[in-house]
Amino acid sequence: MLPDAGTGRLRVGIDIVQISQIRASLDKFGERFAERLFTVDEISFATASRALEAERFAARFAAKEAAIKAFGLSEAGLDWRDLEVIRRGDGSCGLALHRGLAERVGAAASESVSLSLSHDGDYATAIVIALVSPSPTCQP
Repeated sequence: MLPDAGTGRLRVGIDIVQISQIRASLDKFGERFAERLFTVDEISFATASRALEAERFAARFAAKEAAIKAFGLSEAGLDWRDLEVIRRGDGSCGLALHRGLAERVGAAASESVSLSLSHDGDYATAIVIALVSPSPTCQP
C-alpha cells in the first residue's frame, strides 16, 4: 500500500468503454449525445477525424469515468462537462476540472492529476492518477 504523499492521498481510477456502443449512441442521438457529455473543445477534437470520432469520444468518456472513480464522485451528481480531457502542446492529454470541481475534490492543480488514454480494437480505456486532499466528497 502506498503511503500518503504529504497531506494528500494518491487515488487511481480506471475505465474501459466499448467503442461500438459510443458509435451507436452517436448514430442514435447525434449532437445531443455529444453536447450532453463533452465540452466544445472535446467535440471539436473528436469530430476533426470522422474515422476516429467514436474512438476519440470513447476514450474521453472512459477518462471521465476514471476521474469520477479516482475522485470518489459517483454520488456527486456532477455535470459531465465539468471534467474535460485537454490536449497539451506536446500531444499528451490532461484533465481539466471546471466550475469549482478542483476545489471540491481537493486536486491542488492540473499537475497533481495524470491521465493516460488507450484504445485497441473495439475498446478504449483510461486511467487517472491523482493526488488529492482528503475531503467529504473524496473518501478512500
